[in-house]
Amino acid sequence: MNSFSKSLIKSITSANALASSLKWIPQQQLLLSSTYSSAVAVPELPPPLPSQPTSSYKAQQEKQRGGWTRFLLFVPGAITFGLGTWQIFRRQEKVKMLDYKQSRLEMEPLNCNHITPSGENLDSLEFRRVICKGVFDETKSIYVGPRSRSISGVTENGYYVITPLMPLPTSPESLQMPVLVNRGWVPRSWRDNSLKVQHENVQPKSTESKSTATQDTSSWWKFWLKKPNITEKDHDPQIVLDEVVGVIRGSEKPSIFVPANDPASFQWFYVDVAEIARSCGLPENTIYIEAVNEKVNPSNPYPIPKDNNALIRSSVMPQDHLNYTFTWYSLSAAVTFMAFKRLQPKKKMR
Repeated sequence: MNSFSKSLIKSITSANALASSLKWIPQQQLLLSSTYSSAVAVPELPPPLPSQPTSSYKAQQEKQRGGWTRFLLFVPGAITFGLGTWQIFRRQEKVKMLDYKQSRLEMEPLNCNHITPSGENLDSLEFRRVICKGVFDETKSIYVGPRSRSISGVTENGYYVITPLMPLPTSPESLQMPVLVNRGWVPRSWRDNSLKVQHENVQPKSTESKSTATQDTSSWWKFWLKKPNITEKDHDPQIVLDEVVGVIRGSEKPSIFVPANDPASFQWFYVDVAEIARSCGLPENTIYIEAVNEKVNPSNPYPIPKDNNALIRSSVMPQDHLNYTFTWYSLSAAVTFMAFKRLQPKKKMR
């Protein structure tokens, strides 16, 4: 019994000693680590960042970026709205311009002799009607084009024919200086035939006239009985003056897609008054008018002059500007609505 109690006491004592030794080990390790850290200089590390959830961090970044990028979404809407407003102002300007042209065309026509090409008021007379009387020199006609025209629903290509109207010194009603007249539209066949005649007339006529005179001199005795007695009065036939009612115009302003004129090859793509006058041997400040169809000869339909609606018509009419305004405003509303939808927070799916 005594031996059993002794062995029990001994085992309890050894267990307490083991427990005390285990408690001492961390204290000894802490003491050793503090001693080592004091002996060796270890750099201090920054304090750890506070742990944040990934979703909140991304939301904060998007919020910082959205302060200035969200305004970029409204830039297309602002631009299209400005274009629509600009079309409104353009429409108002076009209406005023058409009213001005119409009022000028309704004025009484002026006599062409009362207009001087060098006058300072020549530009102010644009779209003013004038009356000119003279003789057309069709050998110097210029064809500008091609220009399409719809005839009975069929579109046909043709040209505008510009012919110098020359004065007749023996007539008091004739104009005093040459005028370039846009006589109207002619089909392509008309232009081809005219150019063919012009090429044939390029050959000098002096040789032909000289040979004709020699032939008449050598054979006069064969036909003297057949020739009537021609007086000097018969050699001066009466010339009928061509009367033109037209509108004073200026040179055209071609776009960048229109090629340059080539007078050497008889190719004219747009109206350049100074260049056309120089090609016809006239002064560069020659007056240029466009004929109107007040007196159309049914037996000779070509050239077809312009009417008043064609004279005042523009490539973009007021109704077109109104359509453009509606289009730009609709586009502005659409892109602005899309920008608002893009900035709205997304709903989370449950």
